[in-house]
Amino acid sequence: MNKKLLVSMLILFFSIFTLNSFASSDTAQAVPQVKEEKKEYVSKSINELLKSFYKTTGINAILSPSDDVMTSESHNEDARKMTFFEQTWGRLIMFAICFILFYLAIAKGFEPLLLLPIAFGGLLANIPLAGIGGEDGMLGIIYNMGIANGFFPLIIFMGVGAMTDFTPLLANPKSAILGGAAQFGIFGSLVGAVAIGFDLQSASAISIIGGADGPTSIFIANRLAPELLGAIAVAAYSYMALVPVIQPPIMKALTTIEERKIRMPKLRKVNKLENLFLPVLILMLAVIFLPESTPLIGAFALGNFFKQSGVVERLSDTMQNSLINIVTIFLGLGVGSKLAADKFLVVETLGIMIIGLLAFSAGTAAGVLMAKLMNKLSPKDQQINPLIGAAGVSAVPMAARVVSKVGQEYDKSNVLLMHAMGPNVAGVIGSAVAAGVLLSIF
Repeated sequence: MNKKLLVSMLILFFSIFTLNSFASSDTAQAVPQVKEEKKEYVSKSINELLKSFYKTTGINAILSPSDDVMTSESHNEDARKMTFFEQTWGRLIMFAICFILFYLAIAKGFEPLLLLPIAFGGLLANIPLAGIGGEDGMLGIIYNMGIANGFFPLIIFMGVGAMTDFTPLLANPKSAILGGAAQFGIFGSLVGAVAIGFDLQSASAISIIGGADGPTSIFIANRLAPELLGAIAVAAYSYMALVPVIQPPIMKALTTIEERKIRMPKLRKVNKLENLFLPVLILMLAVIFLPESTPLIGAFALGNFFKQSGVVERLSDTMQNSLINIVTIFLGLGVGSKLAADKFLVVETLGIMIIGLLAFSAGTAAGVLMAKLMNKLSPKDQQINPLIGAAGVSAVPMAARVVSKVGQEYDKSNVLLMHAMGPNVAGVIGSAVAAGVLLSIF
């Protein structure tokens, strides 16, 4: 019985296999096989080979522009035809700008950690034929990976939080007023952007440039005006990197030599628990009053809380060093990808750059003037060096370092760095709060 059953099953499997083979054979016969025709090699002379090679060079692409060259976009569907100017003089102008940025970063030491990746990204983005800034190019991949979705700014804020010491702010709470005053640049640029024709939502995204806060600018632009994200990111990070160029003339113009020499009283000692609970307090206030700002403030508070806890030093050290350094490289290259001639040398981008410069200058001036006003209302032994008001913008710790450097030009023994960190840290929080306000409106 078992043998008969086994034989029956074998016959059944064989029948099914045979039918399947015939069906496959018929299908194969029904579909004609297309043979790939190999292109025959056509021999060329040395002259012709040299001509073919020349057509693939960057020299030819710049000297002999074509009318079918497309722009390199982070999304291929957004590509358009490049103008002859963008292919020729535009690229040459951007190369020159990138080399100037190299000079400022290397020879002058102007924030090389930001300026070098941005400038090199701009250099790569303007290379003809390579498509490095396109969706499948290195810069396009980096841009989509962390800038277009707002992820890199949050990681940067986490690292900045881990590097931040609230001690100067806690020791001198009134320095927070200077951080608030410097945010005048944000709301001043909002008015300016509306005045030159931007709608209110786009103007709100542009306005954060006034606080010289790159991560916040990217975060809010991604929410309110994604089409302006590239221009806003370039403007914000350019001014962050150029703090040592922009701020000193304004600081000197608004203060006297005597004011620059003012020595501030020694800061009080701050209890460890004050430092531990402050980031949590700031986060909870944001949760209650401005939930829209919590992605930024939450990332900042996370980094600072890990640092102040003292029990996760490895994690805190990673945030302060390797993590933020890696993301800074990617962020700089991604922002630099928008220094392509077809994106940077346009009226809209140049308008945003001008608004950003004026707003940043206004924020710096507002901080200095607020410090001078506070001095009018303070006793002689509690005077504030008005230079520290310039540190109220969000470029941390660049603005504080610039303040200290300018102060020491007039008195080498007068170190203002720790005093300037108070308004500088307050400015970071202030710009995040301002972003939350603008986001909550829309």
